[in-house]
Amino acid sequence: MADDFPRRRPTMADVAARVGVSRALVSLVFRGEPGASEETRARVFAAARELGYRPDSAARLLARSRSRVLGVMLTVRNLFHADLVEAIHPEAERRGYEILLSATLPERGERHAVEALLSHRCEGLILLGGELDADYVRELGERIPAVVVGRRFPGARVDAVHVAETKGVRQIVDHLVGLGHRSIAHIDGGNGAGAAERRRGYLAAMRRHGLAAEIRVLPGDHTEDSGARAARALLADRAHLPTAVFAGNDRCALGFLDAVWRAGLEVPRDVSVVGYDDSHLARLSHIDLTSVSQDTPRQGRLAVQAVVTRLEDPDAQPREVVLQPELVVRGTTGPPPVAAIAR
Repeated sequence: MADDFPRRRPTMADVAARVGVSRALVSLVFRGEPGASEETRARVFAAARELGYRPDSAARLLARSRSRVLGVMLTVRNLFHADLVEAIHPEAERRGYEILLSATLPERGERHAVEALLSHRCEGLILLGGELDADYVRELGERIPAVVVGRRFPGARVDAVHVAETKGVRQIVDHLVGLGHRSIAHIDGGNGAGAAERRRGYLAAMRRHGLAAEIRVLPGDHTEDSGARAARALLADRAHLPTAVFAGNDRCALGFLDAVWRAGLEVPRDVSVVGYDDSHLARLSHIDLTSVSQDTPRQGRLAVQAVVTRLEDPDAQPREVVLQPELVVRGTTGPPPVAAIAR
C-alpha cells in the first residue's frame, strides 16, 4: 500500500550515515574543500544520488562570507525584461554568480522588490528599468553595487546600460516619413523606462521633418491596456485617424494592434504601427511588428559585467554604456492609404 504521507527529505546526516563518515566530512565534500580522499568523495556523491539528496544552496550561501548572488528586479509582464533575464543568467553563471529574481506587481512596488533582494544577501543589484525614485536609487548606490538597465540617474553611484533612445525614435519617424506618412501619432510611455527620451525624440523628429502641426501625443504607459485605450480614442474619430502610430513599447503596440484588428481595420493598409524593444513576440509571424531593437542580449551581458566590475572595485566611478538601436522593419508598416495622401 502506498505511503499516505510524503517521504522525509534526505539530509546531509543521512548521506554521512550511508557512507559511514562524519557529517562534517560530507560537508567538506559538497563545498569542494580539501580533507577527503577521491574514493571518499566518490562514495559521498554516489550515496547522495541513491538517497536523492541535494545540497541546500541557501545554507551554503549563508556559510560563506560572500553570497555570490546578484539580485535582479524586473516586471513580470514586461517582454523586454524577460528577454534581458535570458541574457543575464548565463553571463552571471559564467562569472561564478547566481541570480535571484524579485518581481514588481501592481500591489508590490519596486522598493518592496528591491528590499526583498537585499534581505537575501545579494551582493549586487541589476535594476531593469521601471519607475524607481531618483532619491532611492542614489541611496541604493551608496549601499550596494548596482546597475540600471534602460534608464539613467545622473549623480547616483550606479552604472547605467541603455540604448540611444532618441536615435531609435528618429529611425522610426524617418522610416514612416519615407513611406509617405505625415500624420504620425505617438502613444506615450508615461513614467516607464526610456519614455521621456522617446517622447522627446518623437517631438524633435517630427519638427525636423516639418511636421510640427501633425504632432499628436496620446497618454499611455508601457502596457497592452494603454495601447488598447489609445486605439479606442482614435477610432472614436475615424475621420482624423492618423496613418501611422508609434507606440511607447512593444506591449503597448500589441494592445493597439489587438484593438484595431477587432474594429475591422487592416494593418498596415489602414494604419501603420511601430513598437519599441523588438521583443520575441514582435517577431512572431502573425504579429510581424516593426520595432526598434535594443540589442537585448548585449545589454544583459553588459549589465552583469558592470555590477561585477563594481563589486571588484567599489570605488570606481559610475559608468554609462550607450548602445546603438536598430529599426527592424516588418509587416506592420507600409505606405499610407491613398485617401490620406490626397488630403
